Amino acid sequence: MFHALRRTCTSLIVLCAMCVAVPVFAQDPQSPPPQNPPPENQPPAQNPPAQNPPAQNPPAQNPPAQNPPAQNPPPQNPPAQNPPTQTPPQTPAPVPPGAAGAGGPEGQLPVYGNPAASKVFNPDMAVIGNFLGAVGSNTVAPQPALEMHEAELSFQAIVDPYARADFFLSMSPDSISIEEGFITFPTLPGGLLLKVGKMKAQFGKVNTMHSHVLPWADEPLIMTNLLGGEDGLNDSGMSLSKLILNPVLFLEATSEVYNGNNGIWKSYKRSDLAYVGRLRGYRDLTEGTNLDLGTSFSYGHNDAGADFTTKIAGVDATIRYRPLRRAIYRRFIARTELMWSNRGQPTAAAKAFGMYVSGEYQFSQRWFTGVRVDLSDRAANPSQRDKSQSLLLTYWPSEFSQIRGQYRRTAYAEGPVANELLFQFLFSIGAHGAHVF
Repeated sequence: MFHALRRTCTSLIVLCAMCVAVPVFAQDPQSPPPQNPPPENQPPAQNPPAQNPPAQNPPAQNPPAQNPPAQNPPPQNPPAQNPPTQTPPQTPAPVPPGAAGAGGPEGQLPVYGNPAASKVFNPDMAVIGNFLGAVGSNTVAPQPALEMHEAELSFQAIVDPYARADFFLSMSPDSISIEEGFITFPTLPGGLLLKVGKMKAQFGKVNTMHSHVLPWADEPLIMTNLLGGEDGLNDSGMSLSKLILNPVLFLEATSEVYNGNNGIWKSYKRSDLAYVGRLRGYRDLTEGTNLDLGTSFSYGHNDAGADFTTKIAGVDATIRYRPLRRAIYRRFIARTELMWSNRGQPTAAAKAFGMYVSGEYQFSQRWFTGVRVDLSDRAANPSQRDKSQSLLLTYWPSEFSQIRGQYRRTAYAEGPVANELLFQFLFSIGAHGAHVF
């Protein structure tokens, strides 16, 4: 019985010790003492847990039981630690001086979308204006005193890794037309290059040039008399070209087929196609001089009837001189083209000839002068021949504009002689790709 009483007393002592130790462990050692002290009339029997060293020492000597509550602040002070992580996103970032937007001096610049990404799929776009004026008299082929002769819109871009597209829209006072619009495949097997669409035929030099690229304010007589007008040989078709590798010169062969219903061509049925072939050679003579030679041939039905065709052969030559040390101040370009036309007609075949020779010289950084002499028979009536001589002066304020004056004297086959002063203003905006050299 004594042992049972001793075990009962021991259990009661342990239970009392635990009741005293639990409040001690639960109290934060760093927290200030309670603000409400115990009442003064508290019985002395309740004070020994705070004065009895044996009851206070075990918590201090047992770090595993006492330190975890003191070293684990998140469970004790979660409200004090969470606000710092939420405050920075609410604080506005400083704005550099002068960069304030619509929100005021302390606001942010408004950004709507991604400016770079919004233009990634847009093609290179440009507008080129060609303004012409004329002073003097011309009773055979008069033109307005002042006119916006043409505005060309260009859209050019890479379609995919295998093709690119080029579109050129021509807007005149009377109409809007597709001057050119084609897709180019430059990586075909066998080193071939294919173009499909509406384009200027690769016949000679002048026929391939747009009006703003011409070194004159007008076109030579061969364009009007032998190739059907200002647009020349320009039709819907396909063009296939290939470089012929050799150690002597750059040599390119081109073969083209067209619908056959533009310029001097006229198609009466689906099989009335037009054909063009060209062989072009280029070679550097010196470090500042190069020579460009070409020969061309064209065949197609004409407007004289379904049984009549027109054949045109031509040769062209261009020599350029541009000294490297004075490249921005001096250059000289000489051009010539000769064409022979054989036009079938009900009476007899009409054989006509036309040519021009021109030279352009740059004598200052922005000034150019030039001369051109041309003559041409008329394709339908070779007995009539027109002749013309021109003097030119061109000023380039910048690479985006030109101002040109041209004195032209034309002796027509009918007898009248026209003396005119033409002036031209060319200006462009936007990104316009380079034309064929």
